[in-house]
Amino acid sequence: MRARAIGLVLGFAADRLLGDPARLHPVAGFGRVAGALERRTWADDRAAGARHAAVLVAGTGTLGLLADRATRQRPVAQSLLTAAATWAVVGGRSLGREAVRVESHLVRGDLPAARQQLTHLVGRDPSQLDAAEISRATVESVAENTSDAVVAPLLAGAVGGIGGLVAYRAANTLDAMVGHRSPRYERFGWASARLDDVLNLAPARLSALLAAALAPVVGGRRTDAFEAWTRDSRRHPSPNAGPVEAAFAGALGVQLGGTNVYGSRVEHRPTLGSGRAPVVDDIGRSVRLADAVALGALTVSAVVAARLAPRRNP
Repeated sequence: MRARAIGLVLGFAADRLLGDPARLHPVAGFGRVAGALERRTWADDRAAGARHAAVLVAGTGTLGLLADRATRQRPVAQSLLTAAATWAVVGGRSLGREAVRVESHLVRGDLPAARQQLTHLVGRDPSQLDAAEISRATVESVAENTSDAVVAPLLAGAVGGIGGLVAYRAANTLDAMVGHRSPRYERFGWASARLDDVLNLAPARLSALLAAALAPVVGGRRTDAFEAWTRDSRRHPSPNAGPVEAAFAGALGVQLGGTNVYGSRVEHRPTLGSGRAPVVDDIGRSVRLADAVALGALTVSAVVAARLAPRRNP
């Protein structure tokens, strides 16, 4: 195996064992830099937003590329740097931990605590959600974020090494910061949102494929998952969340989608899957499916990295 593939495996293992870095998280540091730059670059037009995204994503990716090149002849160093970058940008353990905390509050019947915990996972207003709607929101978040926070960075690292890892996370973080719909970011955040969409096209479909193929892990049927994916995903407003959420819905035998409230904005999303409404137990099942998808994505990414990584000169 090449150094890049070994680094991805080590970084993935570090995330599973340790979770996110407790202090001085690089993604948080990037967010502070992006926020400071935004105060200087913001303007209510797409061109300004495109320049903002280009500077931050290209600049971050270039630093990673330089690290890759500096260690090309030192495979141990490259493996360790790749592992560190992977640990910093992959968020599988944190995602599962937050979902399980929501589940624990619901099991105890503590709706206020569950609603508060849900804000760590979703941007919708949870104040009026009952246990079933909290369960649905959590399952949807686990599905979408498994693709965004685990599968996508692993694939980016497999193809682009350290540069790919950090550039992807920069783009994804920018989308979270400025890519959402609001009067301030409608135009300024357009480029960041579209870039994130493009970068997640392949990872989202790999996530959906793995979720469907691994449906038996949670007692589901592959045919139900594939059917939900192919039938319902295009109805979702997001080109990437749709396939993943639909495949998870089919694999879990539940129906996702419905009415979501985001502050003063209400969205009525089409349903995905043809099963029953999610219940509290489905949160844990969704986390188990997400873990299986993550391991499948790691395997695919390690194979891709081993085949694509440049050979060292003799």
